[in-house]
Amino acid sequence: MLRIDAMRAIYPRLENCIVVTIMGAVSAELQSLGHRPNFFYLQHAMGLASSMGLGIALSRPELKVVVFDGDGSILMNLGSLTTLARYRPANLVHVVFDNESLLSVGGFPTATSTGSDIAGIAAAAGVPRTATVRDLDAFAAAFEDALAAGELTTLVAKVEAKGPPVFLTDLPMLENRFQFARHLKDLKE
Repeated sequence: MLRIDAMRAIYPRLENCIVVTIMGAVSAELQSLGHRPNFFYLQHAMGLASSMGLGIALSRPELKVVVFDGDGSILMNLGSLTTLARYRPANLVHVVFDNESLLSVGGFPTATSTGSDIAGIAAAAGVPRTATVRDLDAFAAAFEDALAAGELTTLVAKVEAKGPPVFLTDLPMLENRFQFARHLKDLKE
């Protein structure tokens, strides 16, 4: 499955969620589907999307928070899985797109290409709901289940190591930051 097809399949469900993406292909592809003020593209902070999503989920428990991460990013900060598990925000869905490579920085293989299991690591860390999916229908169903579950979920989507021609968004970082902050502030608590 292609990452962009997976995001396209669930894109309508993101309208009422707070969405944080990691840098590179994930953010570029999501923006290509249509930017919304509830999307934050965490540029130049590899490994920290789940941490930012956790902070938002804990401070705004009435909101559904979705984090789009990558295998390279989560492997860079495995400690974030233990922190997610410690606090267990019921309103957080953590999606890890696993293409078994550091695609955005040259395509070098990650540990998942030799057998490391991110969903297994998340489960061992204490994340209550984990799954790995390998096709579009399974991804869409698992994502819908995760949103409805009301329990911290790490969903690993195995995707092809293909991405956009450019791994950047065309929305300036500061503009995205201020737009996103205003959106969060304007939402009623």
